[in-house]
Amino acid sequence: MSEELSGTETTETDWYAQDVATFGDRLQAAREHVSMSQALLAKRIGVKKITYCAWEQDQSEPRANKLQMLSGLLGVSMRWLLTGEGQDLGAPDVKPEAQSKLEILAEIRDVRMQLKVASDQLARLEKVLRLEDS
Repeated sequence: MSEELSGTETTETDWYAQDVATFGDRLQAAREHVSMSQALLAKRIGVKKITYCAWEQDQSEPRANKLQMLSGLLGVSMRWLLTGEGQDLGAPDVKPEAQSKLEILAEIRDVRMQLKVASDQLARLEKVLRLEDS
């Protein structure tokens, strides 16, 4: 089974290739593969959850020591996390996994918190722009 993507042929084993997925995509997939929450993984590697979330959203990247810790905890190579090369996780599940209502509510709360942080950051940046124009 293959499909065309930007003129190159991809197969099921290319889901996380560098030209298809970002570092954040691969990091999220590896975390979900080991059934670990963002908060728990962030705690285990010694960073704030907001820092970890920025990595998954490709807003920043971890330093080498944190990358090495991520690799070990998630059971993937640093090379795969960075480039998608090497042994991967296989194709992602196409069916959503069953979640309890509590898990769904917790995820909703996390998304709301991320939106609030982003909204506060946006307001701060707009204020800086207004002050520069005056």
